[in-house]
Amino acid sequence: MDNTNLKNKIVLITGASGAIGSAIAKHLDGLGCKIILTGTNLEKITKLSKSLSNDYLSVIADLSKDKDFNSLCDQSIKKFKKVDILINNAGINKDALSIRMSSEQWNKVIQLNLTVAFKLSQMAIKSMIKQKWGRIVGISSIIGVGGNAGQVNYAASKAGMIGMHKSLALEVVSRGITVNCIAPGFIESPMTQALSKEQKDLMLKKIPVGNVGTPEDVARCVAFLTSDKASFITGSTVNINGGMLMV
Repeated sequence: MDNTNLKNKIVLITGASGAIGSAIAKHLDGLGCKIILTGTNLEKITKLSKSLSNDYLSVIADLSKDKDFNSLCDQSIKKFKKVDILINNAGINKDALSIRMSSEQWNKVIQLNLTVAFKLSQMAIKSMIKQKWGRIVGISSIIGVGGNAGQVNYAASKAGMIGMHKSLALEVVSRGITVNCIAPGFIESPMTQALSKEQKDLMLKKIPVGNVGTPEDVARCVAFLTSDKASFITGSTVNINGGMLMV
């Protein structure tokens, strides 16, 4: 796939210290993008930064805190003057059955997973409108599409992300900006690698293709959605789940 049109595009990726965020950063860097990395893990962000070939900015931040959020926005605009592509990838989970879930567990997940994505989209859209071009991709989840017991807060945040991005797509489509979501299923990560053989076998039985996905599977889809080859795609959600949930 030829994505050379992404060369020198400024890409802001939240949750860049995680497996999916890191893979997206490396893939888009390989296509010539300049990356703004943000995450909470200093060691992982530093290691990722050193692996990039192009100009970058790394910001250690808890985006649920106004001070850190404003610092990210200020540093990004100061260095690069604009954001061409926004990847809303940051996310946490605080699982519990709904009857036992505290207000704090609910609020923290909604704040970081959904509210931060909204606020960053607001910021990015301003520069995208000026240049009449932009791409926003939200990393939702299979849980946001199909739900899951014990994760009502996470499911609400990820379903909300899909609805939010669809609405944003309608608002900015006339400005040359596309907005889409990706809903990954089981993806290789330290969490899936730590599962017992019995747990892995049970998980794989639910996936028709017979294997879990990789962070690179998601990264390649992001690259396509942010390219001009996907200019006719907006307001969509791409399910990357090996056939586990077909909607």
